[in-house]
Amino acid sequence: MNAHLIPPGENLEVEFKSDRDPLNDDDLIEALICLANAQGGTLYLGIENDGTVTGLHHSRPTDVSGLTAVVANRTAPSLQVRVECLPLQHACVAAISVQRSPEVVARSDGLVKRRRMDAHGQPECVPFLPHEYPSRRADFQMFDMSAEVMADATLADFDPLQRERLRSVIANNPRSDKSLMGLTDEQLEGALSLTITRDGVRRPTLLGLLLIGRTDSLRRLVPMHEVLFQVLDGTRVKVNEGSRAALIEIVEWLDLLSRGVNTEQEFNEGLFRIGIARVEVDALREAINNALVHRDYARRGPVRVCWQKSDLVISNPGGFVDGVTLANLLTTEPRPRNPALADAFKRLGLVDRTGRGVDMIYTGLLRFGRPAPDYSQSMADLVKLSINTEPADLAFVRMVLQEEARQNGALPFETLMVLTVLREARRISAADLAIHLQCLPAQASKLIEQLAEVGLVQAHGTGRGRQYTLSPQIYKQLGQGPAYAQQAGFDELQQVELIRNLLRQQARIKRQDVIALCRLSPRQAKHKLDQMVASGILARHGEKRGSYYTLAAPPSSSM
Repeated sequence: MNAHLIPPGENLEVEFKSDRDPLNDDDLIEALICLANAQGGTLYLGIENDGTVTGLHHSRPTDVSGLTAVVANRTAPSLQVRVECLPLQHACVAAISVQRSPEVVARSDGLVKRRRMDAHGQPECVPFLPHEYPSRRADFQMFDMSAEVMADATLADFDPLQRERLRSVIANNPRSDKSLMGLTDEQLEGALSLTITRDGVRRPTLLGLLLIGRTDSLRRLVPMHEVLFQVLDGTRVKVNEGSRAALIEIVEWLDLLSRGVNTEQEFNEGLFRIGIARVEVDALREAINNALVHRDYARRGPVRVCWQKSDLVISNPGGFVDGVTLANLLTTEPRPRNPALADAFKRLGLVDRTGRGVDMIYTGLLRFGRPAPDYSQSMADLVKLSINTEPADLAFVRMVLQEEARQNGALPFETLMVLTVLREARRISAADLAIHLQCLPAQASKLIEQLAEVGLVQAHGTGRGRQYTLSPQIYKQLGQGPAYAQQAGFDELQQVELIRNLLRQQARIKRQDVIALCRLSPRQAKHKLDQMVASGILARHGEKRGSYYTLAAPPSSSM
């Protein structure tokens, strides 16, 4: 095994440990439980902090598999690791891999630590404190903090005004669960899990306090709860307001404040005037309420809604729960961190009932010609969503409206994503499209071929070299006819003539020249050159990478 297989440096999931002294078992176990209590990872024993390979101490046995038993016997619950000896630079390095543990792991003497990144972006091992345990269990969906009874709370901590707000939402929101209407206070609080009865006594849950709690009670009992609304103009702060009120009030408060910022762009389609908001209203509501529902209520820090000049940033404490990543946001099953809170918001009609609010956010942006929402700045302890608020692409909007009228229905999210990707990338393969759709290449191929059949997309080439562009009709609707001519490539006769003209200028060409000239894939360029050689137009010289082509000599005429 070569040294280049070793990561270039330490990070959240990679730890280097020197074994020149050698490293004692306590320090080894401590480093491994730090990894297990974070994201999991690999500890390389026999590498210095700067990445220098020094190998294992000579006193260690050549069979490092015995470390597996050492780790299991010195941890609680027993930590299972995989150990491998890597021969590097004439030395052995032990690669000890550990999975992220759903349970908090301790060393046998009770030491509990976790790995994190410090303020300078460097990994460190820090104490894992008891009040942080619920967050971890919630990440693995082993614990619903929102459904837990608040030990020091009583029914007096509920605010009658917030309860009336709750009833108003049920009555006036067309998406709410109308079976909740007409229930008594006790029945309503039980139906939504705002209270739990134990030993004949009704006790408020965290969810109850969050939805209808008094503000002073929330400050005292749920100090982590806070929401900030900001409007920035460059570095100048135009609005900076915060609230610790109940979520029912905060939802209305954020909606009211956003209306003043979420201005509309006028658009005329035929006889109709359409107002296009900076962020489509349903997508905005879903994005904000998702942050309130999925935040980690055991971590300090506010939910932040920040309107900037060209984007809206919404962030909440707590990273993605286990199983959710940037690569599967669009396809993974709903995995709420706070199931009881998520269910209450669904029944009140404040978020999408199917749990697929991310699709709604994407659709609300893509439909108006804006880029897809960006979650790339999210971290292990923070979800950060950036939404582009630049003016809508009116030509794209008109095209979508016309296509929806033709199909007599709204375009599906997947169709909007394909059209957006092709508008930005111009030309793409099914395999590359699958990355954007977060699906298998075969699924992407099936989808885009269906769009080609209905005239939204045009296919070019065959087999693995097959690529796609927007159709000429779509380019025409977008007012970009010349762009289609450029992207669609050239027909067979044009390609042949272009290659001939190039050879008249420079005498010889290689396959790369044809790829650039005719905008073909490597496979398509090879096929075209082979055709021209077979038809006697070109002559091939050399083999493999060294091959090049010239115009074939004309046949000699007999006298």
